[in-house]
Amino acid sequence: MDQLERRRHLHTITRRLIILAGLSLVLSGIIFAAAFLGTGRLMLSWLCFQCGIIGGFVSIQQRLKDIQDDELQLLAESWFSVLLIPVYGGIFALVLYVLFIAQLVGGQLFPSFHIPAFSVPPSSENIHALLTETLPASGPDLAKLIFWSFVAGFSERFVPQVVQGIVQRGSDEGDKGKGKSQP
Repeated sequence: MDQLERRRHLHTITRRLIILAGLSLVLSGIIFAAAFLGTGRLMLSWLCFQCGIIGGFVSIQQRLKDIQDDELQLLAESWFSVLLIPVYGGIFALVLYVLFIAQLVGGQLFPSFHIPAFSVPPSSENIHALLTETLPASGPDLAKLIFWSFVAGFSERFVPQVVQGIVQRGSDEGDKGKGKSQP
C-alpha cells in the first residue's frame, strides 16, 4: 500500500471515528438525560458505558499510526470494525462497574459507593433501590469511576486481566478450602 492510499484510509477511519463518537455521545446523552429526569435507573451504568466507548475510540485513534496496512484497509472498509472496539470498551466499563459495586476490586485508587441495604429475604424494592440509589460515595469517587470506565475502554486488556485475577483468587481460595477439609 502506498503512502497516499494509507493516508486516505487513515482519513476515512478518522472520519468514521468522529461520526460514530458523535452519534454515541448524542444517543447516550439522550438516554442519560431520560434516566436522570425520569426514574434515575441505570444512570451510572450509561455513564460508565459511554466513558468506556470514548476510551475505545481514543484507543483506536492512538493506535492508527502503528496499524499494519491490511488491518488499516479492513477498518477503512467496514463501519462495524471501527465500532466493535469501542463497544467492547463500553462492555468492559460496565463489567468494571459491577466489580466495583460488588467490592471485588477496591482500594484508594478505586471508587467507593453508597449501596442501599438489602432486607432478608431480598425484595424487588431492594433491587429497585440498588439500581436507583447506588451512587459514588463522594465527588472524588465519581471522578474515579469516570476515569476507570475510560481506562476500561482505552486499555482493552485491563478488565480481562482484572477478571482473570479475581477468578484465580477465587480458585486459590477454593483450593485452600478443599485442602483444609482433607485429613
